[in-house]
Amino acid sequence: MKIKCFVLVLLGIISSAFSQTNLNDYKYVIVPKKYDFLKEENQYQINSLAKFLFQKYGFETLMEGDDYPLDLAKDRCLALKSNLINDSGLFKTKLKIVLKACNDKIVYESQLGETREKEYDKAYNLALREAFKSLETLNYKYEPKETIAIVEEQAVATEKNETAQEIQKLKQEIEALKQEKIVEVITIEPVKEEPAKAEVITETPNEEINMEPVLNVLYAQQIENGFQLVDSTPKVVYKIKKTGLDNVYLVENMNATLYKKGDQWILEYYENSTLKQKALTIKF
Repeated sequence: MKIKCFVLVLLGIISSAFSQTNLNDYKYVIVPKKYDFLKEENQYQINSLAKFLFQKYGFETLMEGDDYPLDLAKDRCLALKSNLINDSGLFKTKLKIVLKACNDKIVYESQLGETREKEYDKAYNLALREAFKSLETLNYKYEPKETIAIVEEQAVATEKNETAQEIQKLKQEIEALKQEKIVEVITIEPVKEEPAKAEVITETPNEEINMEPVLNVLYAQQIENGFQLVDSTPKVVYKIKKTGLDNVYLVENMNATLYKKGDQWILEYYENSTLKQKALTIKF
């Protein structure tokens, strides 16, 4: 009997150490705006409470839909997705915390938090706090792998260099376009005794569509039914939805489409009945 108890204790210690090691590999936790077992976003303030408690135990926490930091925008596998399992019965409210990696693999499950409180707002609050006590014993601390840190630094340096080159190239193209649109002044010969008149004529390219170059590089982050395009701030600039055609997207909240032409992405939209285009640089 003593041997059996010792084995169970040993297995618990090993399991706890393994969970801690896994959790220490992840820098962020993402909390959803709404849990599946509730009808509204942040109902009973349970989502904001979860975010607060994750932060309390040392996790860098983001709410779903927030602007993601640059390192997370480049590598979504730095974050764990949090969820709550509602295993409540007739007389008890029971909640369990589940953390999943980017491959949807479960990395951690907490103990069940239980309460007999009958009012939902108090019951969910108490059960959630009870479940979070499991994380208290893990002493979580993010430990980036040295090789990953080196690769990230090299990638950032390379991308900055590429971005600088792209910006310089676009500046040259813009300057060339300006040179093509130089105002030409034509002097008209005087007629009879009227003084000479000067007429200013602007050369207009023979194009029906105005192409506006865009200097910023946008990064694609996958969302439901499409992607969100963020800049290096990072700030969400566009949200695009998939269509039935390859490399063709609808732009959310705009009467616009995004499609690939050669090696470039083109944003096409109407402005005051004029069809316009923007050339976007997107990294998927």
